[in-house]
Amino acid sequence: MSTWIWIAVAVAAFGLYLSWTAGRLDRLHARIDAARAALDAQLLRRASGAQELATSTLLDPAASIVLYQASHAARTAPPEAREVAESDLSQALRAVFAEQEQVDELAALPGGPEALADLGEAVRRVPMARRFHNDSVRAARAVRRHRIVRLFRLAGRAPFPLAFEMDDEAPATLERVRT
Repeated sequence: MSTWIWIAVAVAAFGLYLSWTAGRLDRLHARIDAARAALDAQLLRRASGAQELATSTLLDPAASIVLYQASHAARTAPPEAREVAESDLSQALRAVFAEQEQVDELAALPGGPEALADLGEAVRRVPMARRFHNDSVRAARAVRRHRIVRLFRLAGRAPFPLAFEMDDEAPATLERVRT
């Protein structure tokens, strides 16, 4: 009789472990969703700030066109091309704000300091949001690689989490701008 009790205890403990692991995986997937929403918000904020600055007549026409096209492409890119479009916006920002003198001239114009501060803050937040998202993806992938998770299909029908890989290097000139 005691053998059956120990088997029942072992089965119950294993069931609790599976339930705990499935709950953990569910929480990790929820964390990925929240981190992705935060990343999307920061990317949209950066693209909107760049587009607003491009249409503000504060920049020279060539810089405005480059910045507007890159920010518009980033805002309207389909999901499968989003990483490339966001990387292109990062490159456009570095090209437009390559020289500190350009930033200083822009800061001297009416409305320039506020526009630069908003864009600078958005540019600084993107790498942090992307890092949080990719860390969440890495943690979920680590759990999903376990043999028990795969064997008992504890991830359900949730898609395999993908990291968001992009060039998020900010222009050094915008990193120095503070409100």
